[in-house]
Amino acid sequence: QVQLVESGGGLVQPGGSLRLSCAISGSISSIYKMGWYRQAPGKSREWVADITSGGGSRHVDSVRGRFTISRDTAGNTVSLQMNSLKVEDPAVYYCIADRATNTGPERYWGQGTQVTVSS
Repeated sequence: QVQLVESGGGLVQPGGSLRLSCAISGSISSIYKMGWYRQAPGKSREWVADITSGGGSRHVDSVRGRFTISRDTAGNTVSLQMNSLKVEDPAVYYCIADRATNTGPERYWGQGTQVTVSS
Protein backbone atom coordinates (compact mmCIF):
# COMPACT_ATOMS: atom_id res chain seq x y z
CA GLN A 1 0.00 0.00 0.00
CA VAL A 2 0.96 3.58 -0.63
CA GLN A 3 -0.24 6.65 1.23
CA LEU A 4 -0.17 10.17 -0.22
CA VAL A 5 -0.76 13.38 1.71
CA GLU A 6 -0.92 16.71 -0.11
CA SER A 7 -0.21 20.10 1.40
CA GLY A 8 0.34 23.67 0.28
CA GLY A 9 -3.01 24.64 -1.15
CA GLY A 10 -4.67 27.93 -0.32
CA LEU A 11 -5.86 31.28 -1.57
CA VAL A 12 -3.70 33.38 -3.84
CA GLN A 13 -4.25 36.41 -6.04
CA PRO A 14 -4.03 36.16 -9.83
CA GLY A 15 -0.40 36.21 -10.84
CA GLY A 16 0.68 34.76 -7.52
CA SER A 17 2.44 31.53 -6.70
CA LEU A 18 1.83 28.43 -4.63
CA ARG A 19 3.86 25.30 -4.06
CA LEU A 20 2.04 22.02 -3.56
CA SER A 21 3.79 19.08 -1.95
CA CYS A 22 2.84 15.44 -1.68
CA ALA A 23 4.41 13.19 0.91
CA ILE A 24 4.44 9.56 -0.18
CA SER A 25 4.86 6.68 2.25
CA GLY A 26 4.42 2.93 2.39
CA SER A 27 5.61 0.57 -0.33
CA ILE A 28 7.34 3.19 -2.44
CA SER A 29 10.15 1.11 -3.90
CA SER A 30 8.17 0.11 -7.00
CA ILE A 31 6.71 3.53 -7.74
CA TYR A 32 7.61 4.49 -11.29
CA LYS A 33 5.58 7.63 -11.80
CA MET A 34 4.12 10.45 -9.69
CA GLY A 35 1.97 13.30 -10.76
CA TRP A 36 -0.81 15.79 -10.25
CA TYR A 37 -4.40 16.00 -11.42
CA ARG A 38 -6.96 18.70 -10.74
CA GLN A 39 -10.71 18.97 -10.71
CA ALA A 40 -12.64 22.21 -10.84
CA PRO A 41 -16.32 22.39 -9.84
CA GLY A 42 -18.54 20.98 -12.55
CA LYS A 43 -15.60 19.75 -14.62
CA SER A 44 -13.91 16.41 -15.18
CA ARG A 45 -10.68 15.56 -13.45
CA GLU A 46 -7.77 16.80 -15.55
CA TRP A 47 -4.19 15.57 -15.75
CA VAL A 48 -1.75 18.39 -14.95
CA ALA A 49 1.76 16.96 -14.85
CA ASP A 50 3.75 13.84 -14.09
CA ILE A 51 7.32 12.80 -13.46
CA THR A 52 8.94 9.39 -13.75
CA SER A 53 11.37 7.73 -11.40
CA GLY A 54 14.03 8.60 -13.94
CA GLY A 55 13.17 12.27 -13.74
CA GLY A 56 11.39 12.77 -17.04
CA SER A 57 8.47 15.16 -16.71
CA ARG A 58 5.47 16.31 -18.72
CA HIS A 59 3.00 19.15 -18.26
CA VAL A 60 -0.37 19.82 -19.82
CA ASP A 61 -0.21 22.63 -22.36
CA SER A 62 -2.33 24.99 -20.28
CA VAL A 63 0.24 25.08 -17.45
CA ARG A 64 3.50 24.56 -19.32
CA GLY A 65 5.91 27.39 -18.54
CA ARG A 66 3.98 28.31 -15.40
CA PHE A 67 3.92 25.08 -13.38
CA THR A 68 6.88 22.82 -12.68
CA ILE A 69 6.73 19.33 -11.25
CA SER A 70 9.68 17.96 -9.31
CA ARG A 71 10.57 15.13 -6.98
CA ASP A 72 13.18 14.54 -4.35
CA THR A 73 15.91 11.98 -4.92
CA ALA A 74 14.48 9.61 -2.36
CA GLY A 75 11.26 9.48 -4.34
CA ASN A 76 9.02 10.16 -1.37
CA THR A 77 8.02 13.73 -2.14
CA VAL A 78 6.62 15.21 -5.32
CA SER A 79 6.00 18.93 -5.64
CA LEU A 80 4.21 21.25 -8.02
CA GLN A 81 5.50 24.81 -8.18
CA MET A 82 2.71 26.96 -9.57
CA ASN A 83 3.60 30.45 -10.78
CA SER A 84 1.56 33.08 -12.58
CA LEU A 85 -1.66 31.55 -11.35
CA LYS A 86 -4.73 32.38 -13.40
CA VAL A 87 -8.42 32.53 -12.64
CA GLU A 88 -8.84 29.28 -14.58
CA ASP A 89 -6.46 27.37 -12.30
CA PRO A 90 -8.62 27.00 -9.17
CA ALA A 91 -9.43 23.39 -8.42
CA VAL A 92 -8.84 20.59 -6.00
CA TYR A 93 -5.38 19.28 -6.83
CA TYR A 94 -4.70 15.58 -6.35
CA CYS A 95 -1.38 13.81 -6.11
CA ILE A 96 -1.02 10.38 -7.72
CA ALA A 97 1.54 7.61 -7.60
CA ASP A 98 1.74 4.66 -9.96
CA ARG A 99 3.32 1.49 -8.63
CA ALA A 100 4.34 -1.65 -10.46
CA THR A 101 3.11 -4.92 -8.98
CA ASN A 102 3.08 -8.56 -10.03
CA THR A 103 -0.56 -8.21 -11.09
CA GLY A 104 -0.11 -4.96 -12.99
CA PRO A 105 0.15 -1.24 -12.29
CA GLU A 106 -1.66 0.28 -9.34
CA ARG A 107 -2.55 3.94 -8.96
CA TYR A 108 -2.89 5.67 -5.62
CA TRP A 109 -4.54 9.03 -4.99
CA GLY A 110 -4.16 11.61 -2.30
CA GLN A 111 -7.11 13.29 -0.64
CA GLY A 112 -6.67 16.54 -2.55
CA THR A 113 -5.80 20.10 -1.64
CA GLN A 114 -7.83 23.16 -2.61
CA VAL A 115 -6.30 25.93 -4.69
CA THR A 116 -8.26 29.18 -4.97
CA VAL A 117 -7.27 32.11 -7.17
CA SER A 118 -9.13 35.29 -6.43
CA SER A 119 -8.50 38.98 -6.05
